[in-house]
Amino acid sequence: MGRPSTPLLSVERIAEAALALVDSAGEFTVAGVAASLGVRPSSLYNHLAGKAQIVEAMRSAVFREVPTIASSPGADWETSIRRALRAYRDAFARHPRLIPMLTAQTVSARDVMRIYDDLARVLSAAGLEEGRLLDVITVLDSFVIGSALDLVAPDAVWDADQAEAPELVRAIRSAASGRDRADRAFELGIDLLLGGLGGLGPGAAAR
Repeated sequence: MGRPSTPLLSVERIAEAALALVDSAGEFTVAGVAASLGVRPSSLYNHLAGKAQIVEAMRSAVFREVPTIASSPGADWETSIRRALRAYRDAFARHPRLIPMLTAQTVSARDVMRIYDDLARVLSAAGLEEGRLLDVITVLDSFVIGSALDLVAPDAVWDADQAEAPELVRAIRSAASGRDRADRAFELGIDLLLGGLGGLGPGAAAR
């Protein structure tokens, strides 16, 4: 039997095609994804039920770039979380137009929940009370998503000529620009966030 003229579809190929459309145009349609793959829209429904599932498939594709967060006994949980947050930020900075779609939809992709499972295990093992667990995960998530958008901001984020406070004018004019500025701010943010969780004991994170 000869090979099919059109490569076989898969969830991964559909996600890749949709992501390319989002990266270029900020949006996608099922018909547009099908056209880019050279198939009929009905063919996509053999793999994904509709647009929402395609969004989750794109989320999975991006999160597969994020490393596992070590949760074994004696592991350096802070270093592991830092590494994952950096990868998370960089992955989404490569696809900033996807972020609004993801924040409008419930996280359900298994590949994505793996990261949150890891965070929950590591933070709990470090002493974070269960009642504060989702609060901390939400803060980390929000910080990283905002940092991903900051990473693709213009080199000159603020116009010093429009600032009035001399302290701000000096800060803007003396600051690094582009990725250097974004990286400095990101690393400071991680220091502040994880520093607030350092030395956790029972109940410490609730204080």
